[in-house]
Amino acid sequence: MIASGATQFTTEDDRAKPSDAKGEVAVAEHDTLKYHLLGPSLTKAGQDAVDQQKVSEIIYNASKGSKFFNNEESKDKNLTQKIEKILARKRQLERLDLAADLRRADEHIAELELSRDLSQTVVHVDCDAFYAAVEELDRPELKHVPMAVGKGVLTTCNYHARKYGCRSGMASFVAMKLCPQLICLPMNFEKYTKKAQEVREVLALYDECFQSAGMDEAYLNITQYCADHDMNPDDAVSQLRSQVFENAKITISAGVAANARIAKIASNRNKPNGQFRVASDRATIMAFMRDLPTRKVNGVGRVFERELDAIGVKTCGDIYAHRAFLSKLFGEKACHFLMQVYLGLGHTSVRPAEEYERKSVGTESTFRDLSGKQELRAKLRWIAEELEKDLARTQNKGRTIVLKIKLHTYEVLTRQVIPPKAVSTADDLYTYALPMFQKLEREIPGMKLRLMGLRCTHLVSTKKDKDATSGKSGPKTTSKPPRARNAKGNSNTSSA
Repeated sequence: MIASGATQFTTEDDRAKPSDAKGEVAVAEHDTLKYHLLGPSLTKAGQDAVDQQKVSEIIYNASKGSKFFNNEESKDKNLTQKIEKILARKRQLERLDLAADLRRADEHIAELELSRDLSQTVVHVDCDAFYAAVEELDRPELKHVPMAVGKGVLTTCNYHARKYGCRSGMASFVAMKLCPQLICLPMNFEKYTKKAQEVREVLALYDECFQSAGMDEAYLNITQYCADHDMNPDDAVSQLRSQVFENAKITISAGVAANARIAKIASNRNKPNGQFRVASDRATIMAFMRDLPTRKVNGVGRVFERELDAIGVKTCGDIYAHRAFLSKLFGEKACHFLMQVYLGLGHTSVRPAEEYERKSVGTESTFRDLSGKQELRAKLRWIAEELEKDLARTQNKGRTIVLKIKLHTYEVLTRQVIPPKAVSTADDLYTYALPMFQKLEREIPGMKLRLMGLRCTHLVSTKKDKDATSGKSGPKTTSKPPRARNAKGNSNTSSA
């Protein structure tokens, strides 16, 4: 088992600098690549006590020389070059008078502060190791051993496996290096979908307009429920979690806060089978965010984390000191996002996902290296059939079809086409996607793939108009197409 203290990756400032400049660069690239190889699920619950540096060494050595490794190494070098440009730009800005930028940043913060709403109680619930938990119901003996779901790539791991550094998104051969006794089961979406519905039946009792955020998590606004039942949020959420366990026989963890962003972060605090509430007052929220690593925030991945870390923003509290630089280094949109994060702001309205305007509907499949004309076309046909089901479920047609492939070298390519009509059937999807695929085959002789996907964008709704009773009905366009182009049960409340 790999366990010890917090992650400590050597930085340039921490090391005695090698006398050879090339050696210094090589060591730095070596360290950043190792961190990059830890993957996007580094902050998953159950990882806090893992020696991530040791895990990174194992991943590095297990994958070195593979196509995956070469692709990740290339991406890491590109990111390093991008960061060098960001730092060069920051050095230029530091020589300028940024008084006006500082004033604008402060005005922006003041405007955002006016939008703070502390009147609502938002809950984020997350099923604990969902796929693994469902499999353990059928095979109770797996509760006591390291196990995961997913063959080529892990989709989830139970908490025994996480102690070894295994996590979702990890290649199974790497996971086996970390934990040789790991048991990997194939996925069973039908089983997981049925169990998810059992959980949702309980959630609807507390907020019938709850918002699903995937099969295993959701947001609820329980303000009205607490008022109607004269309950405080902690008791209401504890009761909800108990009812989920009684109904579905799996545990969930929950975060409770004044908005969805903080609730999402809080739900990870007492996993598994726990809850955590951040009190709804400004001082507590600001204190909660101040020392929070930026990576803990939904929307900050490993790339943005490294970019922020490079300029000195390691925690959400660090954002304030760099506020004058943010829009010029990362753009207005990212600056706005970071200001909201610093203040601990987020949305308080919760509504079903289907009420939001959907931008696209898509499906993709990852598999072992696949080549051969017939095999690839069969896969494309299968994906078209799966997309037809998703379009029928969401009641949409697409006016643009996007084909996505990932080569065996891990390079990702996309192509798109605008059919003469909105499409939704597998026959049409396959017919219009095939020429794009054939062109790629000609451009890349002997093409080998490990992922294929189709997505429809610029959607047209097939739902009947709400004014059908007046005699009007028909499809509704939800977005305009572009101009045609050539193709443990513990509970805590934080305090300031």
